Amino acid sequence: MAAVNFLYRSVKSEAFLSLRLLFRFNEKDFVRAANTNLKVTKEYWERIHKLKRAKDVDVINKQFEVRKELNKIESYILNAFHSANPSLVDKKWLEHQLDLYYNPNQAIKQLPKLLTDYIDHYVIVRSQEIKPASVTKFNVIKNKIIRLEKDIGKKILVKEVDENFKMLFVNFCVKEKYANNTIQRDLGLIKTFCKHARGNGLEVSIQLDKLKLKKEKVSHIYLSFFELEEIQKTVLEFDHLENARDWLVISCFLGQRISDFMKFRKSMIRIEKGKHLIEFTQQKTGKLMTVPLHPKVLSILKKHDGEFPRQISDQRYNDYIKVICSKAKLNEKVLGKKQENIAPKDSDEKIIRNKEGIYEKWELVTSHIGRRSFASNFYGKIPTSYLIYITGHSSEAMFLQYIGKSNKDIAMELTNYF
Repeated sequence: MAAVNFLYRSVKSEAFLSLRLLFRFNEKDFVRAANTNLKVTKEYWERIHKLKRAKDVDVINKQFEVRKELNKIESYILNAFHSANPSLVDKKWLEHQLDLYYNPNQAIKQLPKLLTDYIDHYVIVRSQEIKPASVTKFNVIKNKIIRLEKDIGKKILVKEVDENFKMLFVNFCVKEKYANNTIQRDLGLIKTFCKHARGNGLEVSIQLDKLKLKKEKVSHIYLSFFELEEIQKTVLEFDHLENARDWLVISCFLGQRISDFMKFRKSMIRIEKGKHLIEFTQQKTGKLMTVPLHPKVLSILKKHDGEFPRQISDQRYNDYIKVICSKAKLNEKVLGKKQENIAPKDSDEKIIRNKEGIYEKWELVTSHIGRRSFASNFYGKIPTSYLIYITGHSSEAMFLQYIGKSNKDIAMELTNYF
């Protein structure tokens, strides 16, 4: 959080107003100050500026003029702050931002005009807000644009992201066999970069806001309670598979991402009023979470003398749970997507894409299935607001989309109450 206020700090009868930027960072409060170019009299600031129901037209006009300018300065500084690294916000930074406010052409000249360069700029200025996984995603998009530029023989400017760019980008991605929803997501992020540029004064296409690509409906597979029972009853030959199975069951009854649950430790558990709770900070969202431990999870912890199973890598976990689900005979043929290498057979290159088809269910199982299974299995059994708290979705609409509930599904469920 940050705030701006203005002060008259001179003993002279007329002076420039001083701006103070107040913000909190790393649990410490900071104040930065610099002078604006707005000059007023001491009498105006102390007696007239905050005067209510002024009757004199000249006074009303002066108040309007000064307040309008102060609002513009405040908005500019706060927008700049929210795009900055707070640890670098000092007096010189504030003075520089005021200089850019009064000399906007200078600020715009410093901004990169090429789309790929602006993506780098976006990552730098928002470095304190975005996660490493997002940076990786942005770089993947940047590399797609670089390949597209090579394909069409020209560099793409931020202002050229329009309907023609959309057509070129979509056609290029289809040629490279990317899934529709991947293209749709990437186009949305490219629009985000361009809107950020527009907020900084760069020229963008008038078509930018209307660039859209329809999202395709995808199949949502999850492990039902019955399938989880079958998995738990399956005899496994090796200890590493039993360890992975324990993690799989834990994930299906806690609803967290692998980036979080694979780091769970006994020390993160506390007991209140006889109930076991685990407290942790979600890696993706940064939210501090307190989640109750389901009896199924407690039984696994008991098996491990109160500890969680051994930690394993994401890749091995994904490989192991496919083997486990295959042994549990989850052979139902279902529509879904799985990653495949689409590079020519005589090539050493790896080109991994999600390929849609009909597969046996065990082939489609990945680490994310635990989170989706939790949300799907407990929907209708636990109030949706509680489920959303645990899964971390920002809205009920996003949660329902996540578990694949359409308007028709919800309408049919409502008939149970009529």
